[in-house]
Amino acid sequence: MTDFAGIDDQLRVAKERVRHLEHLTRQRGALTGQIQQVRQAIVDLTPRLAEEEQDVVRLESGFVGFLAKLAGSKEERLAQERIEAEAVRQRLHGHRVRLSALEGDLEGIDAERVALEAAPGEYARLLGEKERLLLELDGDPRGRDLAELASTLGDLTADLHEHEEARKAGMAAGEELAHVLDRLNSARGASTWDMFGGGVLADSIERNRLQQADEAAWRAQRALDVFARELADVGVMANPRLPEVDTRWFVDTFFDNIVTDVMKHHRITGTHDAVAQAAQWVEETVASISRRTAELSSECALLQARRDELLAPGP
Repeated sequence: MTDFAGIDDQLRVAKERVRHLEHLTRQRGALTGQIQQVRQAIVDLTPRLAEEEQDVVRLESGFVGFLAKLAGSKEERLAQERIEAEAVRQRLHGHRVRLSALEGDLEGIDAERVALEAAPGEYARLLGEKERLLLELDGDPRGRDLAELASTLGDLTADLHEHEEARKAGMAAGEELAHVLDRLNSARGASTWDMFGGGVLADSIERNRLQQADEAAWRAQRALDVFARELADVGVMANPRLPEVDTRWFVDTFFDNIVTDVMKHHRITGTHDAVAQAAQWVEETVASISRRTAELSSECALLQARRDELLAPGP
């Protein structure tokens, strides 16, 4: 019987390269969608920032500021407008950093796709070579069985790899979300203390933890972007987006009273709950992928055992 081990190994490698090219093509589609969303967010936020900055200028030196000064509310209104402008500025900066990362991912994917351009042709050539070997077997059914096993095993191996990559991306996203929740929990604790008279120290802790939560949320969104692309590769379409972490309240010292303290607390709690829902979705999705990964691993092992049996020397 013809020894198929060598040609099958080459075919598996070639098919993995073809599947990886397909994987990159699917990821590129998902990545392009993410880039379009972020670019649109930047387009929307840019004029908003210009408006907020213009409001600050009008209050600082314009007629509106003159009227506000007469009414005795200029400093409070100016502080509020600066807060609003800074919040939009930070959001815009976050999206620009996110866009830069996504565009870097796209550049990397395109470079890999160029390197794999010849993979489909090489796979077709090897299939032709194996077909020739099969014809030399004079009807031995084991040859046909081996051909079918090689094809199925190649597909299953690629599926297993793609599911494993998705599982790892989901685990990474879950870890980043845990960091966000930790900072939000700390901010919520400080906010509770503030409602019961925590004063300046509680405000300071709130401000610090919310800033940390905001930074962690951008990292988590980055991890979710990667997870979404890996999910698309295994047939799961998702667009997870985290809520904004609003830090405006924590620099507004002009309105520090029980009403605003309660509003701050509710806002932190709402953000925490939304992030917790995202974390739960990630956990459940990873669990589902892990189950499918185990199934694929078992199927691969069974097919590999069958292949080894067919390739074993006869008695």
